[in-house]
Amino acid sequence: MAGPAAPALAPARTGETAARAARIRRNWLLATPALVLLLLAASGPLLVVVVYSVLEPGEYSGVVWELSGEGWFRVLFHRDIFDDTLSLADAHLTIFWRSASISLLTTAITLVLGFPTAYFIATRPPTQRMLWLFLVTIPFWTNLLIRTFAIMEVIRNEGILNSWAMKLGLIQAPIQILYTDTAVLIGMVYVYLPLMVLPLYAAMERLDFRLVEAAYDLYASRWRVLTRVIVPLVRPGIVAGSILVFIPSLGAYVTPRVLGGGKNMMISNLIELQFGEGRNWPLGAALSMTLLAFVMVALLVYVRNMSKVERRG
Repeated sequence: MAGPAAPALAPARTGETAARAARIRRNWLLATPALVLLLLAASGPLLVVVVYSVLEPGEYSGVVWELSGEGWFRVLFHRDIFDDTLSLADAHLTIFWRSASISLLTTAITLVLGFPTAYFIATRPPTQRMLWLFLVTIPFWTNLLIRTFAIMEVIRNEGILNSWAMKLGLIQAPIQILYTDTAVLIGMVYVYLPLMVLPLYAAMERLDFRLVEAAYDLYASRWRVLTRVIVPLVRPGIVAGSILVFIPSLGAYVTPRVLGGGKNMMISNLIELQFGEGRNWPLGAALSMTLLAFVMVALLVYVRNMSKVERRG
């Protein structure tokens, strides 16, 4: 009976293959508008920036359609206009370092503040968690510029912080916080803190707290429970939150522009300056691609870390 059954199965398999091929073609057809939009709206502008980065700058703005590596060269080096001597572009390197350091500090501070916040929310009764999450997400209801001006009102010389500190006798004169790196850091921590809390809460909500109780039953200290049980189990949330904070912090424009006063620039402000007052579009495009490279490195670190976590189960 095996002999006659084999030919009967062949048409069925052929029909399944044809149906699968038709389904694949239909799926690609349905996805075509989204793919075209993605190509035009994302890849298209990015390709324009890549092309601009290898062209000559125009006399007043724009580009001259002649190939040149001057834009990329000036990202790290500076050529004297009188004797053509070369030196490091100290201003650019300082801005790169400020951007990276403030972004790392923002990530670290939001992690320190967001971890206990997420733990507190995750340990509330299920009926109360939605209320606490609602309170965490309220800042997202307000425009970023408005939130930044709100922070400015708090930390300026005549703001809430200095006024209360002087009334309490803690200081005799206002402390200059506004238009410093500290002001930028405070503003970015305030803006991006919810982006750290939400992934941490998502990881802690799935945490089996019976493991924490078991660790206490085995006479583990609170520190060992935190470092040996809780942190390893919620590491994916820590990594995701860190990436969600670090990447937008690295490319932040509004907060450094408002709270830094234009003096303490970050990479995004330098890019805007080259496309605006600097009128050097190739340099601005090269700086944009440099920023993209930083972001790609951060994403690769995230993907590699998550791959290790998945392999460990």
